[in-house]
Amino acid sequence: MASSSTLTSKSFLDSSRIDTAPLSSAHLRKLSISSVQISFRSRLPKKLQINAAGSTFGNNFRVTTFGESHGGGVGCIIDGCPPRIPLSESDMQFDLDRRRPGQSRITTPRKETDTCKISSGVSEGQTTGTPIHVFVPNTDQRGFDYNEMSVAYRPSHADATYDMKYGVRSVQGGGRSSARETIGRVAAGAVAKKILKLYAGTEILAYVSQVHKVVLPEGVVNHDSLSLDQIESNIVRCPDPEYAEKMIAAIDAVRVKGDSVGGVVTCIVRNAPRGLGSPVFDKLEAELAKAAMSLPATKGFEFGSGFAGTFLSGSEHNDEFYTDEHGRIRTRTNRSGGIQGGISNGEIINLRIAFKPTSTIGRKQHTVTRDKKEIELIARGRHDPCVVPRAVPMVEAVVALVLMDQLMAQYSQSYLFPINPDLQEPLTMPRPEAANASV
Repeated sequence: MASSSTLTSKSFLDSSRIDTAPLSSAHLRKLSISSVQISFRSRLPKKLQINAAGSTFGNNFRVTTFGESHGGGVGCIIDGCPPRIPLSESDMQFDLDRRRPGQSRITTPRKETDTCKISSGVSEGQTTGTPIHVFVPNTDQRGFDYNEMSVAYRPSHADATYDMKYGVRSVQGGGRSSARETIGRVAAGAVAKKILKLYAGTEILAYVSQVHKVVLPEGVVNHDSLSLDQIESNIVRCPDPEYAEKMIAAIDAVRVKGDSVGGVVTCIVRNAPRGLGSPVFDKLEAELAKAAMSLPATKGFEFGSGFAGTFLSGSEHNDEFYTDEHGRIRTRTNRSGGIQGGISNGEIINLRIAFKPTSTIGRKQHTVTRDKKEIELIARGRHDPCVVPRAVPMVEAVVALVLMDQLMAQYSQSYLFPINPDLQEPLTMPRPEAANASV
């Protein structure tokens, strides 16, 4: 990257003039080293510079996660949260309990309570508008399980690529590549879900729609009436009892063999405000895809008709408009998945995320060591035979983070001045009684 440099000395500081002309070597020798100050200014505009840290998401509702699987703990910092929102640890704990390990026989046996603690940004039960710090301690670490994996790469895991990128890595539990990193996202997502529900009545629900070869048929789940109780009625988080049993059996079959399987999580958003998202690069589906694909083990994303829409003609695929009994413009079908032109249209947003089989398995596999010797490895440690049951609250969380960020962007850009009532709907404001309700 090109940069410009300015050389000044203490003798110049009292002057209103800063000499930026090139200096000869003779001039340089006359200057005392202790008095020389060198500053570098990038020629790139700030907005074009790249933040390569990779642990922060969002622009308006900004979340940074921290911590590692076998370190002291994990958590997040939420920056940009609106003030005066009722908030406590219990608002986050519900979803953290849905995400935590050891909750059933088809999840990792690692025992963690994942109890969260808010240490800033909340005063007397309300958000203050300042950064919210959330911390969850690790209490059941077993670093010795990873002695062999500290020198050998687990096939299809991030071990090798972390070494290739950084030249060093946290060998216990996979460090930042571990799914324990998602605790921070789930905690922040719970805050976003609460605000979206209070502000616009928005509901975000995810469920397991496929485990290995067990696929929930299209149309079995009614997205208009789907409830959280239906999803949480079984350990695999599939709202259909018959297919839930088949999915659990599929996971059990590989679990006892030390193997793993993948699956698909479907997520729907009801009552999403209209107008979220922007044309071209920041389309709502693009933001959702980035957030979803940043989750561990994800391998695919589709929304609306997805890849199946390629089998239809335009006349079959188009969502025709009509005016409902309340005078609102609606679509008769929803193959667009609630998003058209990169902008939400008020219909149910629906998307599907594919998760690969868990990489760390208890079966012998061929690999290489850090010093490039070929060996056979049986990975140890405690891992999910299928990640999708615990991925459900993770998916809900990242979708909520995107929508919250987009809601604040929409409000600041398109609702700063009076709206065009012929074409726009007002964003629903929370009622005082609703602000104190439990979400």
